[in-house]
Amino acid sequence: MDALLSTVQMPSGIPVATVALNGATNAGILAAKILGSADDEISTKLEIYQLSLKEKVLGTIEEIKSQHPNSYDL
Repeated sequence: MDALLSTVQMPSGIPVATVALNGATNAGILAAKILGSADDEISTKLEIYQLSLKEKVLGTIEEIKSQHPNSYDL
């Protein structure tokens, strides 16, 4: 609990970023976002990756809707 409080109560001017335990993927995405702010190639690759995640989610929604027909209106 002390670690959580020390993170969320960090004073202004000391940026803190946290990810979940076993959250290596999210840590990598966070690092890419930081590096991408100064590197167009990284930024573009990250954008492509995030669009692929969106397509994956939308595909999953369609799969669920087809397997479990109902009055889903998304």
